[in-house]
Amino acid sequence: MIATRPNATGSPGYSETLPCEAESASQARLLVSAALHTWQLSHLIDDGQLIVSELVANAVQHSHCHSVRVSVERPAGGRVRVAVSDKSRTKPAAATPNTDEEAGRGLLLVDSVADNWGVDYRAWGKVVWADLRTEGSA
Repeated sequence: MIATRPNATGSPGYSETLPCEAESASQARLLVSAALHTWQLSHLIDDGQLIVSELVANAVQHSHCHSVRVSVERPAGGRVRVAVSDKSRTKPAAATPNTDEEAGRGLLLVDSVADNWGVDYRAWGKVVWADLRTEGSA
């Protein structure tokens, strides 16, 4: 079994505050995996882990914050929402890197696997989120 202790957030969901460092992506993947296993949505684990890895990496690279908040929720509508919050208000933008560049594809990857993604701005920063449909895939 996965060794993580997710915290309940409300409408079924889990969240955890992590240091704003690259190593936190591993803990974020564990949180996503634990939540999806709990909800018997194991078929979404690979996509959910890819999304959270990319969102954490973007927050680490661009926000210059001390911590990020990772959440996995099941809002209404047959979907799972994976989100990363940080205190930066800088707008994330999908890049178009050259083929020989090693970085810059994170949001392109998120866009390719998520049903939808976006940014919600708050007075304290932003929440970058991506939705996965819970039905229709196996």
